[in-house]
Amino acid sequence: MLTAVAIDDEPMALEVIKSLSVKIPFLQLQACFTNAFEAMGYLKKGETDLIFLDIKMPDISGMDLMRSLSHPPMVIFTTAYSEHAVQSFELDAIDYLLKPFSPARFLKACHKAHELYTLKQQQTNNHSAADHIFIKSGYGQIRIDLGDILYVQSTGNYMQFILPDEKILSRLTMSEVEELLPAGAFVRIHRSYLVARNKVSRIERGSVWIKDKELPVGAGYAHEIDRITGSRT
Repeated sequence: MLTAVAIDDEPMALEVIKSLSVKIPFLQLQACFTNAFEAMGYLKKGETDLIFLDIKMPDISGMDLMRSLSHPPMVIFTTAYSEHAVQSFELDAIDYLLKPFSPARFLKACHKAHELYTLKQQQTNNHSAADHIFIKSGYGQIRIDLGDILYVQSTGNYMQFILPDEKILSRLTMSEVEELLPAGAFVRIHRSYLVARNKVSRIERGSVWIKDKELPVGAGYAHEIDRITGSRT
């Protein structure tokens, strides 16, 4: 069961999400909030899989709320304004619903979230024994040994897997790659970079090194460096 919360400063908007959610068998809407800061306290419990999140709210924007969470759940943005679409997908949003949205459009977004949730559950069950992954590249599936991955870089609509002797391009999102790779072995250091924890040879202010390659650490990911050094797991 996919658990969710809805955050919107307009009570009527929350009522719409409530009425649509009860019709979806794989979705359980656990709570609704008109106050974003109250919602943040609830989310810190770490028991939520998905957020339906308004972007323009009086105290804090939905974008800033997502950036404030160290391990954010999946998010579907709900908004009356279309100009934030590109920015929302830079935050790895599952979908972007423009108000007023139809029941069919809401269901489509929920299906996308459920597919990613199912993939995550499958990967969690398999990671203990898996030492490799298969990714689609071109018209085929390519096996990549996890121990060969140095880092993964986002390049437009593709993800580039950097190995010691080659680079493999696959049409994936950063969220999908994070679900494929074991979280304990790979660390997100930037919106465009995911690095193999045991391949980092040097850490400097604002950057990490893998062999002779310097990679930037994003301002919102500085706390993740503790996972590389072992200060936090």
